Amino acid sequence: MPKPLPEPETTVAPPTSVRPLAAGQGIDAHVHREHQIHYAGRGVLTVTTDAGTWIAPGNRALWVPAGTAHSHHAHGRLDLHTIGLPTSVNPLGLDVPAALTVGPLLRELILAYTREDDPVTGAERRRMRAVLLDQLRASPQQPVHLPMPSDPRLAAVCALLRRDPADSRSLAAFGAAAGAGERTLSRLFREELGMTFPQWRTQLRLYHALVMLSEGVPVTAVAVRCGWSSPSAFIDVFRRAFGRTPGSRPPR
Repeated sequence: MPKPLPEPETTVAPPTSVRPLAAGQGIDAHVHREHQIHYAGRGVLTVTTDAGTWIAPGNRALWVPAGTAHSHHAHGRLDLHTIGLPTSVNPLGLDVPAALTVGPLLRELILAYTREDDPVTGAERRRMRAVLLDQLRASPQQPVHLPMPSDPRLAAVCALLRRDPADSRSLAAFGAAAGAGERTLSRLFREELGMTFPQWRTQLRLYHALVMLSEGVPVTAVAVRCGWSSPSAFIDVFRRAFGRTPGSRPPR
């Protein structure tokens, strides 16, 4: 789960690339001089910054602006597709990381643009890039983000839940364990993390669910271990968050 990143190195990566990562493999904290789009052609990708962790299953891509210290982690066997953009090109107009919806056309554009066995070159590549940028501009942001708390009282509560996402105690009960009042914690969730306690707990559970699913854990077991009252309740939340059911095969 999110921890403060070590001092990053500034690296110059290829403008586009595809890199296989084994399950559990990561890339240490680093900084790029260009904007980047990261997409998991296979597996589930998490990108962590000092502000928290962004999660990308197969129907999400992650935007990482130039100069943002970040690390990567692969859940399941991962094909990491990366598109680099100069700082003068910012189709999203964002200077913070974000998760974007990836539809069928954008997915195929990313895969084709980063293809290594038969790379696209010349005029065809320029046309593909123009369409890709148009698709990025039109892609809605989807907040698949687990922000990191800084207040020690809030951090203590979040740590308890990270250890056991199925813990169903109320915020008041967590506050008693962490030495903070319910009203104080409720305010801190809104002010520091930008969401309510139930919203953050749901994001945490979805994070763990994606990781478990990428490791081949059955849907029913995931629902129980992540704290949903029933598999059907889990499936409903998962579908609303990711646009597919947890048992369906992600894009390849």
